[in-house]
Amino acid sequence: MRALTRKNLANKVVWVKDGAEALDFIFAQGEFSHRNAEELPKLILLDLRMPKVDGLEVLQKIKAEEHTRRIPVVVLTSSQEDRDIVESYKLGVNSYVSKPVEFDEFIDAVSTLGFYWMLINNPP
Repeated sequence: MRALTRKNLANKVVWVKDGAEALDFIFAQGEFSHRNAEELPKLILLDLRMPKVDGLEVLQKIKAEEHTRRIPVVVLTSSQEDRDIVESYKLGVNSYVSKPVEFDEFIDAVSTLGFYWMLINNPP
């Protein structure tokens, strides 16, 4: 959040604590049932290592539904394991980025991602 805010890319960012909450937000369920389900996120930054529901399962559910599959999903995770990368792309991830360890490098990576996906990319 700090990285996005520093680069003025956090106008409307929703942070969730785990995979179950991510699914509730995306599909307007549970505590997010009041949210308009037609207002889809413009971008999802997804960690694979989340409690309750892991990132691969979240990705699978997003890409399995007609009304959510076009949301760009970028995996932003500490995992550099080939199996995670391959499985993410099999499930339809739009990009896979390994989180840099150093905070300044992380800020640069997140800023570049936000800039590209929110300002340069032309979604359908």
